[in-house]
Amino acid sequence: MNYKEALDYMQQIGQYGISPGLDSIRQLVGRLGNPQKGMRYVHVAGTNGKGSVCAYVSSVLQRGGYRVGKYTSPAVVDDREEIQVNGSYIPKAAVGRHMERIKAVCDEMAGEGLPHPTPFEVKTAMAFLHFREKKCDIVVLETGMGGLLDATNIVEDTCVAVLTSISADHMGFLGKTLPEIAVQKAGIIKRGCHVVTAAQTPEVMEVLAGKAADGGCPLTVADGRAAEHVRLGLEKQRFDYKDWKKLEIALAGQYQIENAVTALEALKALGGLGFPVQEEKLREGMAQARWPGRFTVAGRKPCFILDGAHNEDAAGKLARSLEACFPGRRILYIMGMLRDKEYEKIIGLTHSLADQIITVTPPGNPRAMSAYELAAAVAQVHEKVTAADSLEEAVEMARLLADKEDVIVAFGSLSYLGRMLEIVGG
Repeated sequence: MNYKEALDYMQQIGQYGISPGLDSIRQLVGRLGNPQKGMRYVHVAGTNGKGSVCAYVSSVLQRGGYRVGKYTSPAVVDDREEIQVNGSYIPKAAVGRHMERIKAVCDEMAGEGLPHPTPFEVKTAMAFLHFREKKCDIVVLETGMGGLLDATNIVEDTCVAVLTSISADHMGFLGKTLPEIAVQKAGIIKRGCHVVTAAQTPEVMEVLAGKAADGGCPLTVADGRAAEHVRLGLEKQRFDYKDWKKLEIALAGQYQIENAVTALEALKALGGLGFPVQEEKLREGMAQARWPGRFTVAGRKPCFILDGAHNEDAAGKLARSLEACFPGRRILYIMGMLRDKEYEKIIGLTHSLADQIITVTPPGNPRAMSAYELAAAVAQVHEKVTAADSLEEAVEMARLLADKEDVIVAFGSLSYLGRMLEIVGG
């Protein structure tokens, strides 16, 4: 199977959708020889910040001399970015080779009357095959959704379980209350592993602390509010945290301080579990971490920001970052949403900062909310809103409306930001 055939197969099995649970992935990896075994893991769950924490941790471990696998989702720029070893995307030839083997097992399972593995289960199995083939020392693993019943939770040898900010999202699958959602996220905690969590609400912290105690797991709380001498910026940000002084990160957005602090605590825990990193290499790794689509500066004059804020918590963090980074500046939005997200809450948290809002339909996504539906929702609270017929038209309109000192912010769904990067950069 070549790369195009592998992509065609992934599109074909899209019909199997999302199916939480470990029975199917257990069957799939079992028939593939359990490639997930024999490797150690940093397992990351949460509502927002997972990808950024994965970027910091994997970047530092790589600078520390380890062979590091990283599995994240969804892709923003390239489908292959979800599976990386030491920053290199999985090769196209490897995708085709692994997919051919996986397809044979999927066909075998379906032939026996078992449920066909979902696209996410297939990608997860491929990641394990690739990481084992590359003999990774450690794998940084991001959950797709939740934790307890997520396909990534098939792993057993978790060194550190990391919980980023937990808030309401995917409530149809994970539960309608924060404690219910926290139970699902806390499912990645394995007996005896080290647990690191970002600061949480009391009801969420109670769930996480209880799960850690039940498993005999040491628990560390990474509190971004403890960061001192914070200097925000679009090119780099600097802060002190505990014994780390004048640390620099290149990822922009006020919320990245919390993500970076969470990563630092995870790295400290890893240092005591056989993965120490010299401070010089840690500083290099933190400064060199990259994560597209998270307060990414895609253009200048006017400043063009891309951000994957797609739920209530992320929208609030985006708004605070805009207020902190662009006080007094005129801001224009390009907004695209998926209809199964809490778009009214996102609009409510962000609309007051925008002088003009342009809505778009995220292309190629069956869950996309049309630009006209979204514009009608925005019009309930903001009088200056226009629906664009395409992403290209939205960018053109925004640039015509904006002066050089203004700020354009495209957000609402990660699903269209990769294409926006191409349009803005082109």
